[in-house]
Amino acid sequence: MKILVLGSTGFVGQNLYARLLKDGCDVVGSSRSDGTDLLDYAQVKKLIESVQPDVVYNMATHGGSMMYVREFAADVYSDNVEMALNVYKAIKEVNTRIKVIQPFSNCSYPGDSSVQHEEEWLNGQVHDSVFSFGNSKRAIYYFSQCYYNQYGIRTVNLLLPNTYGPGDSCDPKKTHALNGMIIRMLTAKKSGDEKFVVWGTGSPIREWAYIDDFVEALVRAIEIDHMEYPINVGQQKGYSIIDSAKMIKDTCGFKGPIEFDTKFPDGDPVKILSSEKFSELFQDFEFFDHKLGILNTVEYYKERI
Repeated sequence: MKILVLGSTGFVGQNLYARLLKDGCDVVGSSRSDGTDLLDYAQVKKLIESVQPDVVYNMATHGGSMMYVREFAADVYSDNVEMALNVYKAIKEVNTRIKVIQPFSNCSYPGDSSVQHEEEWLNGQVHDSVFSFGNSKRAIYYFSQCYYNQYGIRTVNLLLPNTYGPGDSCDPKKTHALNGMIIRMLTAKKSGDEKFVVWGTGSPIREWAYIDDFVEALVRAIEIDHMEYPINVGQQKGYSIIDSAKMIKDTCGFKGPIEFDTKFPDGDPVKILSSEKFSELFQDFEFFDHKLGILNTVEYYKERI
């Protein structure tokens, strides 16, 4: 089996690529940094023709913090949709037996959801704070459905909570939320700041996916032949932003108080993924310990901040 990882230099993509290599897979990585622009259909088709993969992991995405996806809403939405469309069009032209595996963020759930159940995924609007990013992922789901109906192209779609862990960007505006908080607190400690400011009220409850769990779910998805309507990869367990901030504070040794800047939007009040369907499909899946995950991430950024 030959595997192509698109977006192989991104946070999740690079970790997935390394895991597949470690497992002895025949894997090829591709990203904009090595000269492949997924916004250019001709380049996408040429890549898939040259690699001739059995599986394509579509890890390429344009995203960032809530502030980022609001400020660059049109670019975020159109880039994500165009990249995915180019992938499906190229597979249609090259080999319809190629299977696509891709993750969606749980910010694509309705903005008023609490425990997020798969059957309710499309039953409402995406929250305004992540409107562009969340809706781009819904659009990609519709691509996968239509290309399967007409051309028989198989897809496995997964819904995951916000990811954290070693390997992400060092820019807190572009990184994932929990990593961004770790970067900012380490920077505050290094600068000798007297206090640390949390963006928002600190009350929202979030479920987090440690990078190793994210990758493990993607690897196991190879075993699934076709699953266009996504299932959650979650524990149905969350932490408030303030609780996570306290864990980070204890781990990195920041001494000052934590305060809140309520000018920043909170986003959804609760985002926790229902775990029932995932537990049925992967009964032996063991999730990484959250406190240890924060420790590993703090240690990673200590060397880079």
